[in-house]
Amino acid sequence: MAEIKFKIDGKEVIARDGETIRSAAIKANIDIPALCTNGIVSKTTSCFVCVVKDVKTGRFLPSCSACPSEGQEVESDTAEVRDMRRTALGLLLSEHTGDCEAPCMVACPAHARVEEYVRLGRQGNFEEALKVIKEQIPLPMSIGRVCPRFCEKDCRKNVTGKAVSINDFKRLAADLYYDKYMEELPALNGKTIAVVGAGPAGLSAAYYLRLKGYAVTIFEQNSEPGGFLRYGIPQFRLPKEILKREIAHFLKMGIVIKCNQKAGKDFTVDSLKSMFDGVIVAVGCWTPSSMRIEGEELALQGIKYLEDIAAKNWENLENPGRTVVVGGGNTAMDCARTALRCGGKVTIVYRRTEKEMPAEKLEVEEAREEGVDFLFLTAPLRLREENGKKFLACQKMELGAPDASGRRSPVPVEGSDFEIEADTVIAAIGQKTKAPEGVEADKRGNVAVSKDLSCGNMIYAAGDCVTGPATVVEAVAAGHKAADSLMAALEGRKEEEKFFFNVSRGHWRSLSREDLVLLRGDKVSDEERVAPEYISMEERRTSFKELFPTIPAEKIMKEGERCIECSCTGKGDCKLKKYSEQYKVAPDMFSGEKSICTVDTRHPVIVHDHKKCIRCGICVKTCSEVINKHILSAMKRGFSTVVQTAFDEGLPSYCADCGACVKECPTGALDWKIKK
Repeated sequence: MAEIKFKIDGKEVIARDGETIRSAAIKANIDIPALCTNGIVSKTTSCFVCVVKDVKTGRFLPSCSACPSEGQEVESDTAEVRDMRRTALGLLLSEHTGDCEAPCMVACPAHARVEEYVRLGRQGNFEEALKVIKEQIPLPMSIGRVCPRFCEKDCRKNVTGKAVSINDFKRLAADLYYDKYMEELPALNGKTIAVVGAGPAGLSAAYYLRLKGYAVTIFEQNSEPGGFLRYGIPQFRLPKEILKREIAHFLKMGIVIKCNQKAGKDFTVDSLKSMFDGVIVAVGCWTPSSMRIEGEELALQGIKYLEDIAAKNWENLENPGRTVVVGGGNTAMDCARTALRCGGKVTIVYRRTEKEMPAEKLEVEEAREEGVDFLFLTAPLRLREENGKKFLACQKMELGAPDASGRRSPVPVEGSDFEIEADTVIAAIGQKTKAPEGVEADKRGNVAVSKDLSCGNMIYAAGDCVTGPATVVEAVAAGHKAADSLMAALEGRKEEEKFFFNVSRGHWRSLSREDLVLLRGDKVSDEERVAPEYISMEERRTSFKELFPTIPAEKIMKEGERCIECSCTGKGDCKLKKYSEQYKVAPDMFSGEKSICTVDTRHPVIVHDHKKCIRCGICVKTCSEVINKHILSAMKRGFSTVVQTAFDEGLPSYCADCGACVKECPTGALDWKIKK
């Protein structure tokens, strides 16, 4: 058979007579992407993702069907060719609808594989669930108690009722197996890292560094590790014996934690850099924000109040009496509920309405249940003390135009001034960062970093000291990123920012129950969300006992049946996703109305999701040319084309014994159903 010599990107390639450019390229170890060909069926030429350029003519050719000619020169990886492929992928995505990832996973700041660990929990395999959780969340016992549940806010079960109680899967798996499970630890690689701060960001960074063979020493200014987990979150939300168990695991991993080590006194960032190969600064955000009113020095600072209470280990605490807490965030709620448990009569003063409060809704509801009073649309003006009592002058407010944060700005109501008498006033209106010497601060006072969290000179930073006050799970995610970036720098790798690709069917607010049924068939449960069993209200008001015990396994397994399992079953080997990530193509590159299709779940084990179908024809040709059946065909024409069975009768039952179309589908439009 005659041979044809031609060039691809300057490299001489030999093809047989009748062989395509792509086929010859594959043999020459030149990667040319394609969706509509697999080398098994005849040419289709429907996706154009495999496009190459003929240098002489300037024409763009589909390499899966175009055959080379003697002496031809082809370009397969120039900027122009890559741009054409992006266009082809963008056009395919303009009609493609299907959740690559479940909304819960996307919403999680750490991008934990939520759906997977919920599924394992449903099956009762909580040890495996913990392994999945710890891939992204090394503090699952703490986060299982204090996380604001970003995942649940985006859960599709909100369409028909309440979200799946995702966080309780994490809490139970950790409570059951945290002490037993130990990661496989590689031998130390000779590199040493110093981490400043034993809070969630610092602990997270240390964890992921140790998993890769780095020796880590954490320097902590307080007498015990934990940072905000230890000194900023009250015992009734996060029992400190739980935190101690969690931190003990880090010590078992060989991570060294040195307490009572204060930056600027016992060491500097520069001195650490001279002793270690790299440094991660994770000092948190501990400087209280000012109320900017006369007499504010008479008030206790919220974060300092919680820190002092925690240092006393919730024993022999003074009754604060009539207490006014100024602020509307989670720290304000924690201060109020702590003061109440110490015997105080507590009122929260907030200058906006309850709707604008940044505190978690559940925190506000629990505070109100316990007896905390609220004064909304009330702003402090000044604070004075007389005969041992404090008097907080306030002014009533009304909401005006939105401010820079999008919330409506409070406007004073003229002539509405009044005073509140109190024994204790606590200011809980936020915290700021005090950047340690040796790293630069930005205009807000936070540690200045580049996109990869670098401060330069093998020094990185993560957590609240970079972003300002955030959540524990966000700090954990940041610590992981800082560790990855530092390791890449030490190993001479270029750590490119990962392109996160996700096609979504839409937020749950835009969907109906009928949409969910079309998506998941009979898997849409109408069962009520599992509810924790709170301790008595008397105990809540008078003790620091944890609010409720961990929900037992049998109830959590039952709760798992409510999960709709939104993500694409084919996401692991979806070629459309793979190449869209490789070429950094946004799903909405081309916008427009997408065709309305249903998900065919009639077959007992195969699902046919028309919304994911890109009409490449692979399944049709595989069925006819390889299996010698003619079950699937392209019906209608043009933009209305749809791949389905004759008379839309659905796949016959015997397709379960074959599944060739499932194997060859590049997008998961044909896939096996998930077995419960």
